[in-house]
Order: sequence, then C-alpha cells, then structure tokens
Amino acid sequence: MWILSVYKTSPPDNRLRTDFCQALLLALDIVEQRYPPAVLITTSGIPKFYSNGLDLEHGTYTPHFFTESLYAVWRRLLCYPMPTVALLNGHAFAGALMTAMYCDYRIMNPHKGYLCLNEVELGAPLRPPMTSIFREKMAPHVYRKTALEAHRFKALDALKEGVVDALGRLPETLSFIDELKLVSKAQSGMSGRSVYIELKREMYRQSLQLLESFGEEDGREFARIAAERRDREAGERRIREWEGKAKAKL
Repeated sequence: MWILSVYKTSPPDNRLRTDFCQALLLALDIVEQRYPPAVLITTSGIPKFYSNGLDLEHGTYTPHFFTESLYAVWRRLLCYPMPTVALLNGHAFAGALMTAMYCDYRIMNPHKGYLCLNEVELGAPLRPPMTSIFREKMAPHVYRKTALEAHRFKALDALKEGVVDALGRLPETLSFIDELKLVSKAQSGMSGRSVYIELKREMYRQSLQLLESFGEEDGREFARIAAERRDREAGERRIREWEGKAKAKL
C-alpha cells in the first residue's frame, strides 16, 4: 500500500489550489513510476479536514487552473493504474467530496467529519465534470439530496446511502483492502498485462470525456465570471466616487 497524506501544501484545511493539485500530481507520478503497483490511499495529516474544497477565489482568477490542475487531478485519479482509496479522516466539502468520488473507494472516519456538496448554499454552479461522477456513482435520490439539498452526511448516513464503502481509520482501511484483495487487482492478469486503466476508462467514460472536453470551456466560463465581477467592482467604485462628490456639494 502507498499512502499519500497531504497536510503542508495547503494549510489549514487543504484547499484545492494550484500548489496543492500540482503536489498531488507529482506524488501520483512518483508512486506510479518509482514503486511497484499496489493500492493508493489518499488522506490528510490535518485531523479536522480531508479537504475543505475548492478555493473559489483562486480557481476563478488563476488562468488554466481547471485544465491544468483541478481537472488534471481528477482525470489522474479516475484512470490511475491501481486501486485508489480516499480515507476521509475529517470533513470533505464541495470539491473535496468530488475528489474523493473520483477515487475507486471511500472509507470515512466514523467519529468525525461531514461529507457535503454545498454549492447551492455558496451560489456556485456545478460544472459538468463536477456532476457526472456523482451520477455514475450515486443512486438518483442520493444525488438529489447531495446536490439540491446540500445534505451533510454523517458517517452512518453516508454508509447507508452508499456514498462511502466502509467506516474506519487506517487499520480498518487496510483490512478493507485485504478483504477485497485489492493489491492483486493492480497486478498483471493471466494475459500478462494489467487492464485496470482500461476497465475504469470504460466504466466512467462519460466523466472522462467531460474532464477532457470541458476544461477549456470551464476556464472561459470562470474568466467571464471574473470579468463580470471586476466590472461590478469598478462600477461600485465609480458610484461611490459620484456619491462622495454629490454629498460634498450639499
């Protein structure tokens, strides 16, 4: 087993920013190319948070963030050549839950944390690559509760609704991996080759296609949002300047 525990790249809550995503991409490359195939576990060294999700300000104003960082991480996890397990040690909100869904399995701390997709409360739209993975991995009524109600799943609730596969911490996660014989799934089959990537690409074809095709479009959309925001802020400054001059004349 290979364990990626992230905690210094994006403190205090592992926000999904460029530096965080690039560090994770590098770690994924190192594990794949420098070590034998096994099972990859992602978790956090920050007890309270697996991750607190996307940094909206950073994502909106950073060029190519979606194409080269966030979606790149999701695409890498989705098609990783070995089983991936998200060990959710604490809260996983919004983009963090999306990231966990792009892993093959999810194990949740039974005593701490919520899982929540709270974009409806933030007033932030869900782009196609952000929603497709939930459609592919959740029952429709659970997806509705997740996306439209911003339901905060506690551990038992998440297990009951199939959002996570088991409850526990690292020992229970290792037992889960052993019980499902996941390490063997990363090895070459009787044909002499591993088909793990091909199987996942076909299982989650829609999500993969959306990650590859919507990256540039999403970048343009968020650039438009940023431009509109700058225009509103400039307009507000002009109005305040005009109001100040009007008051000075009274």
